[in-house]
Amino acid sequence: MPQELYLGLMSGTSLDGADAALVAIDGQHFELLHTHYQPYPGELRSALLALHDAGVNELDRAARLANQLSTFYADTVHALLLKSGTASRSVRAAACHGQTIRHQPAAGYTIQLFNPALLAELTGITVIADFRSRDIAAGGQGAPLVPAFHRAAFGHSQEARVVANIGGIANLTVLYPDGRVSGFDSGPGNALLDGWIERHRGSRYDHNGDWAAQGKVLAGLYQRLTNHPFFDRPHPKSAGREDFNLAWLAGLLEGNEGAADVQRTLVELTAYGIASACKRLPLEQARVFLCGGGAHNAALRAAIQAQLPGCSLQLTDDLGIAADWVEAVAFAWLGRQCLAGEAGNIPAVTGARGPRILGAIYPA
Repeated sequence: MPQELYLGLMSGTSLDGADAALVAIDGQHFELLHTHYQPYPGELRSALLALHDAGVNELDRAARLANQLSTFYADTVHALLLKSGTASRSVRAAACHGQTIRHQPAAGYTIQLFNPALLAELTGITVIADFRSRDIAAGGQGAPLVPAFHRAAFGHSQEARVVANIGGIANLTVLYPDGRVSGFDSGPGNALLDGWIERHRGSRYDHNGDWAAQGKVLAGLYQRLTNHPFFDRPHPKSAGREDFNLAWLAGLLEGNEGAADVQRTLVELTAYGIASACKRLPLEQARVFLCGGGAHNAALRAAIQAQLPGCSLQLTDDLGIAADWVEAVAFAWLGRQCLAGEAGNIPAVTGARGPRILGAIYPA
C-alpha cells in the first residue's frame, strides 16, 4: 500500500490553541514527520469561552467564530506546510477536530465549531470533520475517540498499558494484552487549573505546576470536589465544561481560601479522577503513560504518582510519540480511517451500537 500524507488538527477543551501534525500513513503503519503549534489570539479565545454559555445572538456569533476559526486553522496548516517544505497537493486530507463548545450526548448532539468547507477552500486540501456525531447517532458518547488510535500505536501483546491523556478534560485508555480496549473520560484535566490561574494571576496555565506547589490541599474542598457524581458514574461516560467549570467550583468555595491552595487542591482533583479510575480497573499490574499538556505539570505528575504508588508512570515519549502530539496524530489517523471506509470508534468505549465510520468529507 503506498504511503500517504495526512494532516491532523486538534484544538481541545483547554482552548489554548491548535496542534498540527503531518503524518505519513501506510496502511496501519504511520510516522510523525513534522509538527506545529499555534496559540489562539486572546480575542478569539475569549469569544470561544463566552460561547460556552447561552447568550444574546449566539447563532450569529457562532457562525462568525466558525469562520474565524477556519481562517486560524488554515494559517496553522500553511505554517506547518511551510516549515516542512510540503506542498498542499501532496496531502491526502486534513482531519480537523474543531473546537468543542457543547457536548451533550444524552441529548443526542455535540458541537465542534469551525467551517470545514471554508478550511478546504483556504488550504486546497480535502478536509474531514465532525468525527463525533456518527458515534452519538449510534447511541454512543461520541468520546473519547482516541482509544482506537491508542490501540494501533501503543498496544502490546505482552503487557497491559494505560494511556492517560490530560487535556482540558482527562481521559483514559486501557489496552489489554489480548487486544481488548476500554476507555472513558476520568474527570477534569487542565480546564479548571487553567481557568483558576488565569482568573487570579493572568496566566493561561500554571507552568510546571509551580504555583500549585506553593499551596496545600484543602481537605474540606477536596471532599466536596470529589463528591461530584461523575466520578461514580459507570462508563461509557464523557465529560466537558458543562460538568466541570469555574461556576461549579465557585459554588463549593467558602470564600476564605487562599488562591494557591485552591490551585493545589484542583491538582489533587485531577489526580483523583485518573487514579481512582485506575484503581477500579481489573488489572494486577499496568504501566501508565501520560500525554497531553498536563503531562508536563510536575505537581500533577507527583500527585498522580502519590495516589498510584505501585504504578510505573511514564510519558508516551517512551512509546515513540511525544506527549504533546498524540491527539493531533490520532486525528490524522482517524482521517485515514474515514477515507479508507474503516471504523474509527470502539463501541466498548463509547457505548455505540457498533463500529462506525467517523467523519464528514469536504473535498478540496
